[in-house]
Amino acid sequence: MSKVANCPKCGGKSKIKETNGEISYQAIQDDEILKKVSQLKKAMEKFKEKAEALEKEVNELKNKS
Repeated sequence: MSKVANCPKCGGKSKIKETNGEISYQAIQDDEILKKVSQLKKAMEKFKEKAEALEKEVNELKNKS
């Protein structure tokens, strides 16, 4: 994922890129933001599913003991 920070000139959200010690800022458009939010939601959903599966497995192991 890209690094995101506030632009020091305009204060808007920007992708930052460091090349040869020089930092460049590129403004993030609304459609890019929506895409990133969608990616994060999908990643969180996968994490949630894995956590629930592990929790279920732990409970099953506890019940067997």
